[in-house]
Amino acid sequence: MPSYKISATISDKEAARTLSGALSELVFPPPDAMTMFEAGEDWLVEGYYNEAPDLQGLSHQLGAVLPFPVPPLRLEEVPDENWVAISQAALPPVTAGRFIVHGSHDIGRVPRGPNTLLIDAGEAFGTAHHATTQGCLMALDELSRKRRFERVLDLGCGSGVLAIAASRVLRGAQIDASDNDPVAIAVARSNARRNGAATCIRMRVAEGIPRGTLPGTYDLILANILADPLIALAPDIARALVPGGVTVLSGLLNRQAAPVIATYRAHGFALVNHRRLAGWSTLTLVKRRNGAACGSSAQPRLAA
Repeated sequence: MPSYKISATISDKEAARTLSGALSELVFPPPDAMTMFEAGEDWLVEGYYNEAPDLQGLSHQLGAVLPFPVPPLRLEEVPDENWVAISQAALPPVTAGRFIVHGSHDIGRVPRGPNTLLIDAGEAFGTAHHATTQGCLMALDELSRKRRFERVLDLGCGSGVLAIAASRVLRGAQIDASDNDPVAIAVARSNARRNGAATCIRMRVAEGIPRGTLPGTYDLILANILADPLIALAPDIARALVPGGVTVLSGLLNRQAAPVIATYRAHGFALVNHRRLAGWSTLTLVKRRNGAACGSSAQPRLAA
């Protein structure tokens, strides 16, 4: 049975990463595997599919989310091979803050350390090659240097990489991880075992904030999903956080950040950091302790 490949050539590396992320996360159908290679002075983005996708439909969807004109997309038939394994082998280790994330193909080449994470590309999102995951890891790195968090939720955990990273830098913290996809939870549990974190993280299938969560349950919530769900979850995240608690939000394009920020400000949050990587935004917000008006100029503190 043949497979199909969509490819595009783009001159700017950051634009290529943005295109790769959009193909992976923001359009339908998503590819079964993605690769991105340097090709001379350009960058080659390739997506592999079991069935031939509609080029015109994909181009139209990309045009609605990309901050630059959609490059020409090429479709070709390719031999039937294990493109997921091939794409894994093409993924180099990623450094984000103090974390190094690598696949099993790099075991032996990456120095082992307390903040080195083994995460293979697979059926659940989150290998740190996507700018949104990198942004969350960088935010977690910075936050954990400034403050001690006791109760953490990785909301929409995918591969579990954020929960596992939190277990490395927040020793002794209660860490929960939830996802509405049972496959993602199975993958996250497997990754936790491979990284020696199985006993540190409680994982469960849940839609949004896990049912039964009491007000003020968490002091840190990590949510790397998409803009619309983040907006819809604002009241639930506000309820689940203690006053002074922090949420890190990602999975949104730069142009989608403003309405997300506005929504969270209306629910009592203050923005303390807006990180932009390859066209994607990661927001760090603090839930105000004193219910100060959204227009207050007082800068919230991250210290406990």
